[in-house]
Parts: sequence; structure tokens; C-alpha cells
Amino acid sequence: MKNHLKVITVLGLAGFLMMAVFMVRQHYPIAVTPIKIGVLHSLTGTMAVSEKPLVDAVRLAVDEINAQGGLLGLPVEMLVADGKSDPEVFAAEAERLIEQEQVSALFGCWTSACRKAVKPVVEKHRHLLFYPVQYEGIEQSANILYTGAAPNQQIVPGTRWATQEFGSRIYLVGSDYIFPHTANIIITDLINAAGGEILGERYLPLGGDDLAAIIEDITLKKPDVVLNTLNGDSNAVFFSALVKAGLGDLPLISFSVEESGMLAWNGGQLLRHYGVWSYFQSLPGAENHRFVSAYQARFGADRVTSDPVEAAYVGVNLWAQAVQDVNSSEPGRVNSALLRQSIKSPSGIAAVDADTRHLWKMMRVGKVRPDGQFEQVFASNSPIRPSPWPGYRTREGWQALLEGARP
Repeated sequence: MKNHLKVITVLGLAGFLMMAVFMVRQHYPIAVTPIKIGVLHSLTGTMAVSEKPLVDAVRLAVDEINAQGGLLGLPVEMLVADGKSDPEVFAAEAERLIEQEQVSALFGCWTSACRKAVKPVVEKHRHLLFYPVQYEGIEQSANILYTGAAPNQQIVPGTRWATQEFGSRIYLVGSDYIFPHTANIIITDLINAAGGEILGERYLPLGGDDLAAIIEDITLKKPDVVLNTLNGDSNAVFFSALVKAGLGDLPLISFSVEESGMLAWNGGQLLRHYGVWSYFQSLPGAENHRFVSAYQARFGADRVTSDPVEAAYVGVNLWAQAVQDVNSSEPGRVNSALLRQSIKSPSGIAAVDADTRHLWKMMRVGKVRPDGQFEQVFASNSPIRPSPWPGYRTREGWQALLEGARP
């Protein structure tokens, strides 16, 4: 009998303690450990105007995820790092975010120089980087998901459209780093194959503003169209210099300047200025209207979206869907699940191509309006399957060629 009383007493005490703990938790909820992600973009330096909006794109996606209860019952927390437009800083910050902060994924980079600095870091740690910008291709990493356009979704069809529209006497201007040099190899191959002519190929350092010789050469050679792969605020000087030299009506195709750059650098002052992207803010459709409205409600009515902004936003949502699918935020498990993901996005259906780790993408050409927005003048009939390695050379052939071409 005494033993029964002891059991009852112990059970009663246990029940009391459980009730007490429950009551305390109602007033003082136990802190939860969030799922941390690293956001690595340039907040200072020549690339800041282009990259700051991408941080906001990630923030909008995270806010929406958290408003719906987070992931796996946990909130998502952003840790933002400034790459300072410097590849070495990008690599060091990627290492810190992975090693010290224990983030579950990285979202970041704009220039290919910075991506290539981060690539060995994520590969060493078997981690995960979401890269949101169109680029030169000739790359595929098992630890990167490329949500921007591959060359066959932007550079190649954009060049073909430009020559068909304006002529095949081409002048090339770019920043002096990996993307423009490689893009111009691809462009030169296309022009030569079509019987066209490259009249000039000039480069500026990132952030450079000494354009006198380039403008003089363009004036002298009178190309049918200029293909522009300048990145960052050098574009502001270039656009103004063209107008000052009386070249404001010369067709210009800019491959790396989106809506925020066009607005900040007055790209609309040129009369025949075009951009080649997969997404424009001006696209019709309910999903894009919702996205633009949400972005402007969160960050300001004067803020603009763009292709990289949309690609950064899509990347977070693809990651979140993969996390839910595998019930884990561990990078290795999420990485495997990414290859079977597709979601509804502002630009259409965003579907991962498992063979290349890129997304199927539309190709669109937009004419720049005075307000920096694009008016679409051409689009592919359907989304284009990504091909990061142009097929007229082998992978080994491309790698051998580029070893001597990259500065």
C-alpha cells in the first residue's frame, strides 16, 4: 500500500512539474535556433549599385517564408556580408560564413571573378552557393546552383538578334575580367561564323572611367552596333561619353546593365539602347505584378526589380522548397533535392535542369526607356534549355582556350 502511495505521489509531482513548465513556456517561450543563410554581395565599391538590390530580393523571400511559419518549424535568419567588390574579400567572407557562422547556404556574387573566388570555398566544404546573375558559362560546379542565364540563353541569342536587327560590323567594349573576355570570345566566334567583322575590342578596369580612346575609336570605325559587357559604374561614364560624342543614336546592346543600373547611370539617354535578359520588371502577368508590388511595398515605391533580383528571389524559394522536401537544411541533403525542383516565378516556371544545374530560361530583348525600364521588343518562343558549354568546342577545348585568354 505504501509503495502504491509513493507511486501516486511521484506521478502527481511529475504532473505538477510538467504543468509548471508548460505555464512558464507560455510566458517565456524557449528560444529556437534559426536556420541561418549567408548573403554575400557588394554593399560598397564599383558593384554596389548592382548588388544591393539582390540583398533586398533575398530579404523579401526570407520575410515571406517567415510570415508563413518559417522552415521546419524554425525561422530563417539572414547573415549579410559585404564583398566590397573584391574577389579576395568574397572568398574570405564565404569561408567565415560557412566555418564560423554555420550557415546552411550562401546566396551571392555578381561578377564572375567573385564567383570563381567563392567556388573553391564551397567545393572544399561541400556546401552550396546560389548564383543569380547571367554569365559567360564554361563552368559547372556540383556545389553551385546557377539561377541566372547561361550563354545560350543570353549572349548567343542576343548577339544574333543584334546582327539581324542592325548589321554585322561589331564593336566590343567590356570590363577587364573573366566574364567580358569569355563572352567576347563566344561573340567573336558567332560573328566570324556569320561572315561579320569585329571592328574593335576594348576593355576597362572595373570602375575605370578613361574612355577617351574608346570613344574616339568607335567614332572613327562607325560600327553597326556596340555590344557592351561593362560592369558596374563605368557604364555611367560610357553612356554619357557616347552622347557627348554625338553617338546617342548608335545601337548599343548592354548585357550586364539591368533596371537599377539603367536608372542610376542614365541608360535611357541613348536613343537605341537595349538589354538582353530573361526577366523585365515591365512584364505582364499576375505573378510578376504581385512580386513587384511586394518588393516596392517592402523597400520603397521608387525601387525597381530586375533579372538578377528575380533570380536571387527565385533561388531562395527553390532552396526553401528543397529544405521542406528533405526535412533538413543540411547542405548536402538540400543539394541533392535541388535537382528536381521547379516553382512558379515572376518570369514563368523556374525549373532546374538536373544535367547542368542551371534553370530553363526565356530570352528577352528590351529597349531602354527614359525611365530606365525596358520595353520588350523580342522574346524566345519558349524557355531555352541551358547549355553552359557552347557545343562547337569540347569542354577540354574551352578550358585550354580560356587558360590563355583570362586576365
